[in-house]
Amino acid sequence: MKDSYGREIDYLRISVTDRCNLRCRYCMPEDIPSTPHQEILRFEEILQICRLAGELGIRKFKVTGGEPLVRKGCIDFLRELKTLPCTEQVTLTTNGMLLSEYLPALKELGIDGINISLDTLNPKTFEQITRHTGQEQVLENILKCQELGIRTKVNSVLLEGVNDNEFFDLVHLAKDYAVDVRFIEIMPIGFGKDYHGYNKEKLLPRISAVYPDYQSVSDKRGNGPANYIKIPGFLGCIGFIDAVHGKFCNQCNRIRLTADGILKLCLYYENGLNLKELLRTGASPADIRCAMETAILGKPSEHRFHQSALEGKPELRKMSQIGG
Repeated sequence: MKDSYGREIDYLRISVTDRCNLRCRYCMPEDIPSTPHQEILRFEEILQICRLAGELGIRKFKVTGGEPLVRKGCIDFLRELKTLPCTEQVTLTTNGMLLSEYLPALKELGIDGINISLDTLNPKTFEQITRHTGQEQVLENILKCQELGIRTKVNSVLLEGVNDNEFFDLVHLAKDYAVDVRFIEIMPIGFGKDYHGYNKEKLLPRISAVYPDYQSVSDKRGNGPANYIKIPGFLGCIGFIDAVHGKFCNQCNRIRLTADGILKLCLYYENGLNLKELLRTGASPADIRCAMETAILGKPSEHRFHQSALEGKPELRKMSQIGG
């Protein structure tokens, strides 16, 4: 369906948990409390929401966390999500730590793509950012995805004074492997406010100085807002997602479902529709569908990072609590 600004809303990002096996400094502190289990949506509740979302035109689903693979039953949930009549595409965002165990099942169920978060190729920097070891493990699992023929993207957040000296090391992953490497501008949400990041305007001149014959890519390479370039001789593409300085609100096609059942229409604003309450107080599917339709029609026109909020209060929860 279209929202009140004429944007086609066909993409739902689903956070199945706010728990994670890493503690990335810009996302989740070491001592953040997890949402009690009974407050998290059950998988059958999420599937019910997805069926209703499908009736409203949602066709593409991204499953995220936290770290989605830490939740027991995630693979079975993905398998069921793939079989819904409305589903055209199901993809997964993960930190890659647990992938090795689940890759055969993901391949078998027909996962349409996996996004793997990796901010550094240096084991010491990895431990500094995530408070955990395992960089080699993540890289190994990226290669295993390639071997299985699963479309793979690497998501990297460059932080000033932390890992920005590794920019070209990460770029070159797309040279050696058929993966798209996307540089994501850090969002000023939660602990992300404490860091300075990079956007396309800052990074593209660095690429141009070394690879002046790069070319812009016009074809769509996913459901998101990334702008891509292709460097001759590279197997993959380089992408940039500039949520703050490269505002793409006028073409936003997504809504989000938090692990505790809030349908969020915009990452910036705290308001949303409490679907868990509707589900658990006996609302009929027709009533829930109607509430979802009304919420989508009320999707804000744009985020207001670094500006004054116009259409509600800004989000105060941490990124791990909202869903990546």
